[in-house]
Amino acid sequence: MAPSVLPIVVDNASTDDTLARVETHPEARVISNHENRGFAAGANQGEKAAAGADLILLLNPDTELSTGIEPLVDAAREQGLAAGQLTNEHGEAQTGFTIRRLPTTGTLIFELLGVNRLWPGNPVNRRYRYLGRDLDQPGPVEQPAGAFLMVRRDVWQRLGGLDESFRPVWFEDVDFCQRAHAAGYRIQYVPSVKAVHGGAHSVSQLASGPRAVYWCVSLLKYAAKHFSSGEYRAICLAMLLGSLPRMVAGMIRERSLSSAAYLKIIRFASKGVVSPRILQHGTGTIH
Repeated sequence: MAPSVLPIVVDNASTDDTLARVETHPEARVISNHENRGFAAGANQGEKAAAGADLILLLNPDTELSTGIEPLVDAAREQGLAAGQLTNEHGEAQTGFTIRRLPTTGTLIFELLGVNRLWPGNPVNRRYRYLGRDLDQPGPVEQPAGAFLMVRRDVWQRLGGLDESFRPVWFEDVDFCQRAHAAGYRIQYVPSVKAVHGGAHSVSQLASGPRAVYWCVSLLKYAAKHFSSGEYRAICLAMLLGSLPRMVAGMIRERSLSSAAYLKIIRFASKGVVSPRILQHGTGTIH
């Protein structure tokens, strides 16, 4: 029997036609925020509104289910967490995004230095993004994308939901998966359940400068929360070194926001090298 579904839409002060489009679906419950509270806070709001539901399915606004979800429901009920396969509009799995391993210190350093972009086939990146895995085969996975993740309600509540200090976006789903693994849960990947994913619909509306700042702040929050002081310092140093050429490039492109943004990132990463864990409790910000 197909599971009953209660659609809940959390609107984070959108400026497009989201609310008007949702009004055409009277079965959906809408929570309209007057400010952008971030992905984590929105997801937590949705979970609280789904009183009585034994399963929570996170779906990004740029995702659309293309199959039924019954196998995903069965897997989530058995394991506690389960994820389907994100595809492009042609039905091809989004390799490197739909599932990943939890990031290591080396992974984040390679990301920050641009190694994974310049040499995507390197061993660190291949392991991190499951580049050698058949994405049509089910099995356990470390970190599926939060864009398409089902969680049993008791697991969600035991973990305390998403950490709202990751604001407005990035790494809140990685942190959630890390905490789930630490609590002894297994996340099951169910590729027979699919959703078409447009990709970065919301974050693409951010200017490049603020987008870079938000990503770096969230990355450092994750590192401060889950890595040792020495590892955190190494990540801050990699962020500093990786940001320098980007800042210079921004300065060459006059009037570019990215140069000012990367100057902020460099200053902040430098503080992290000297004083690790300044973001451990979500109190650090870039000004």
